[in-house]
Amino acid sequence: MGAMDTRGQTFVQRLSCVPESNGGLTAFRRAALEWVSEHGFPTTRDEAWKYTQVSPILDIPFTPAQQGMDLGLSPGWIDQHAGRLGGVRLVFINGFFAKGLSSFEDIPQGAKITNLASVEGSFSQSLKDQPNAFTALNTALARDGAFIQIPKNVVLETPIHLVFVSGTESEPTMSHPRSLVVAEAGSTATVVETHLGAATGTGRYLSNAVMDVALGEGAVVTHIYVQNEAETAFHLSHLGIRPGAGSRVTTHSVALGGRIARQEVKVMFNAPGAQAVLNGLYMPMNKQHIDNPTAIEHIAPQCESRTLYKGVIGGQGVGIFDGRVVVHPGAIGTDSSQANKNLLLSDTAQANTRPRLEILADDVKCAHGATVGQLDDQAIFYLRSRGVPVQVARDILTLAFADEMLNLIPMTALRSHVRERAMLRMRAEAQEVIG
Repeated sequence: MGAMDTRGQTFVQRLSCVPESNGGLTAFRRAALEWVSEHGFPTTRDEAWKYTQVSPILDIPFTPAQQGMDLGLSPGWIDQHAGRLGGVRLVFINGFFAKGLSSFEDIPQGAKITNLASVEGSFSQSLKDQPNAFTALNTALARDGAFIQIPKNVVLETPIHLVFVSGTESEPTMSHPRSLVVAEAGSTATVVETHLGAATGTGRYLSNAVMDVALGEGAVVTHIYVQNEAETAFHLSHLGIRPGAGSRVTTHSVALGGRIARQEVKVMFNAPGAQAVLNGLYMPMNKQHIDNPTAIEHIAPQCESRTLYKGVIGGQGVGIFDGRVVVHPGAIGTDSSQANKNLLLSDTAQANTRPRLEILADDVKCAHGATVGQLDDQAIFYLRSRGVPVQVARDILTLAFADEMLNLIPMTALRSHVRERAMLRMRAEAQEVIG
């Protein structure tokens, strides 16, 4: 990132009025906006954004979404499009908490699960670890989000479901939900984060979400991210994870929607003996562009990381995996592997893959790899010879490729829901091919 061009300056000027806050937070927000003005927006010259241009976002005159827009939503619509998982469900509309659509079942004693605006002090999560302009914008403009605190040694039997619904009825709008998850020592929790385009008035909007997850010693957290925004929308997401000593975190990412979508996952191993597993499935179709950057910093010794992402890319879609693992000096005993596999469903689909390792320590075990290919013609012929129509044969093989990732989702109800949405994406691609 460098000096901001005229387009970026205009974009920031429209956002110059930051939310007022108690204490020194207003100054903190303004400092974040000034950071954007000073450093500018990322370009393809920045390694982390090599394959994703943000100019289509900066070209649109977005204004901050206002509270009170219901977008015609109902609890039944949320059940249908986000899934009904039981337990706690917090719903946000354009980044604002919608209490009437939320439910608070089975909150264990001592746990705190609420909206972030009700615990304002938690907004002051600092800009850290080489921020980019969009995470800084979130810091400056976030109005609400989720706050989850699991007490020491508490095990949550049911998931916490966070549903973020975005849309606009007229002018282009943007929202910046900010969430914080704190799992204290010995606790266990599953957090499902769902991002959706609204039933009506989807239009052009930007959802720019940030979630910070902190794990205490021996804590276990599963984070499941399902992104199914409108195809006219832009979606940017940052998940920052700080595992404690001996803790374990598993993430499952499924990215289906958005015109341009990018979900960044960053893990900072600052304590020894921690484990992180990053799983991902992305399915850009038509002219969608879905970017999946992951960054794992092995700073402490004896930590383990596993990354597996798969892309199913059709039409003129573009799928990106940019995985970076850095083993810092002193991180002895690091065990890390990352793999990326891509399936192209058309001659115009595009996959860009960059699994990277930077090893600055001895006594480590690291591996990486990537593949890009098309459906096996012999497998299609085999199915057709047994009476299976060609498109059904393609669907069977495509779903078999994607199912490796879908089967890793630990919750049966959510797994079935996500598989259904993935099949809808494949059927839409089939219709595009058939014409």
